[in-house]
Amino acid sequence: MVAEGLGPQPAVRLRAFTKNYGRLRAVCGVDLDVDREEIFGLIGPDGAGKSSLMKAVAGVMSFEGGSLEVFGTRIDSEKSAESVKERLGFMPQGLGQNLYPDLSVDENIDFFSRSRLVPAKEAAERKKGLLEMTRLTPFRARPMKNLSGGMKQKLGLVCTLIHEPGLVILDEPTTGLDPVSRRDFWTTLSVLLREKKITALVSTAYMDEASRFHRLSLFYGGRAVAQGSPDEIMAAVPGALVVCKTERQSETLAGLKKSFSDVQVRGSWLRVFVKGADEQEAVGRVGQVVGEGVAELRSAPAELEDIFIALLREKGLVVESSRGVSDMTDSAMPARIEEEGRGGADIEARNLVRDFGGFRAVDGVSFRVERGEIFGLLGANGAGKSTAIKMLVGLLPPTAGTGYVAGRSMLQAPRAIRERIGYMSQVFSLYTDLTVVENIRLYAGIYGLDRGRSRQRTDWILEMTELAGHEDQRTESLPMGVRQRLALGCALVHGPRILFLDEPTSGVDPIGRRRFWDILFRLSRNELVTILITTHYMGEAEHCDHLALMHGGKIVADASPGEMKRRLANETGGLLEVKTDRAAEAMEALREAGFQGVSIHGRQIHLLAPDREAAEHRIRKVLAEKNIALIAVSQQPVTMEDVFVHHVMAMEANGGKSR
Repeated sequence: MVAEGLGPQPAVRLRAFTKNYGRLRAVCGVDLDVDREEIFGLIGPDGAGKSSLMKAVAGVMSFEGGSLEVFGTRIDSEKSAESVKERLGFMPQGLGQNLYPDLSVDENIDFFSRSRLVPAKEAAERKKGLLEMTRLTPFRARPMKNLSGGMKQKLGLVCTLIHEPGLVILDEPTTGLDPVSRRDFWTTLSVLLREKKITALVSTAYMDEASRFHRLSLFYGGRAVAQGSPDEIMAAVPGALVVCKTERQSETLAGLKKSFSDVQVRGSWLRVFVKGADEQEAVGRVGQVVGEGVAELRSAPAELEDIFIALLREKGLVVESSRGVSDMTDSAMPARIEEEGRGGADIEARNLVRDFGGFRAVDGVSFRVERGEIFGLLGANGAGKSTAIKMLVGLLPPTAGTGYVAGRSMLQAPRAIRERIGYMSQVFSLYTDLTVVENIRLYAGIYGLDRGRSRQRTDWILEMTELAGHEDQRTESLPMGVRQRLALGCALVHGPRILFLDEPTSGVDPIGRRRFWDILFRLSRNELVTILITTHYMGEAEHCDHLALMHGGKIVADASPGEMKRRLANETGGLLEVKTDRAAEAMEALREAGFQGVSIHGRQIHLLAPDREAAEHRIRKVLAEKNIALIAVSQQPVTMEDVFVHHVMAMEANGGKSR
């Protein structure tokens, strides 16, 4: 349908869209157009308003203000919403949430095709094609509940697409998936959209997925902060990123914080986004502040998170901290460091195994965490990270193997270990009906602190977590990022020397994550607290001094993030970005030609190649044979996602054996 003089109508059009939950405004006057046959992304943290908007577009939720049109139909009543639902496919948030766990793959697809009134012959043909494309054909008889997370999401996509809708609405379909499954999912979606001419509206909390979209909108606090193509968003805030490495990391960080608003620690590197400056000017300005003794100082590509945070600051959506990064210290810590010493390993896992019935959740895991180190366990949901931590802290007995924490055997001295550690669990850490200070005092009592020590530690935690002034606020009313800082404070109330954090930043917005990592950096560098942290965010891997990648209960790689990327670059070559006029077809052609690590990112292709010149020559030849125009080939830095995917694929090719 074409409106006279206006060109094709968008698949979705919102104007001043507003959604309220009582007094809470979840979406605040958003304008948004989703063009036909594009993948449009909504990127933002939990609570940003993405799901509310998507449910309204899907016709399963009402809204309080503005207008919404889907395929030219104004959605202003239940009747109008029902009139377009046959042209929509909706996949809600959560692994397999639109599926039936006790039904097999075949039975789930058949159920959805019948409920969508797809004729039997067409349903059979579509099912065959979709199963082949998603590589689910060998698992047709397997119950959905026994599928991996990636398989569940691909099955959910098949069931969403079985009636060939014009618009698919996918709410955080890749959350919790490992990088291999995420790439597989995006590849499947891109190919399906190309072949079926479908439009997709997709939400995600992962900033690194921005390149997967043709266009996107950054969401924060119910507002659309910026919209456009990934390149347009990256150009929204002029500036340059500078990275530096110095032996005086804490001192240098404090100096940079006084001169620049956006400074971040990532392992041994300091990152500074200098707004409004080109690369040369930015390097010069940072160099003046850091002075002598810098091991390395150079410009680096900015990331979407840098731009997102700069935009939030521009729009006044971020409340800045008034305190420097190193102003806070625990007065009891220096004496304890002197007493316990500075060297040696604080955590050691030796061939840990844990079985649940016939399922092996942790399979021969070994690693070592040095005193004062930030050590990361990186992997998707179900990789075995939380189980490994629970064994080390004494919450689960191992099936085999052993471990040592604070010099004590986890099998022989679990009580002594618990006195020396702080543990922040993934599921439960706080009592939401208690106030901030009541939670802190409760944990102080549990750990046996007397009244004087409890008062001292409470004051220290309030200062460290920037919660002074919020002492009497009920925990349930705190934003996720603030709540997680409080949970961290409660885990530190007894002054532990070792800290176990199980996915503490899941669902936290980028500002909250950066503040959380600032605290971890101070604890590690200034007070020599040893930190073991789990995460499924690839970007958070860069914050760690050392990293172990987990997949299927096994360690697939163990080194510093920088070393992992260097090894991959040396082994397989650099990462190339290929721009073409037909990305999905180009991806298939390059895979068939034998290129490594080929994946689709919106309108670009990423692949690994040891020789750029030779690879570019081959790429031109392969694409020319398919009559696909090559626009450009450029070198890109290797990412932790590339590292993870490479190691997992190598492990699977080696019959499941790691390293």
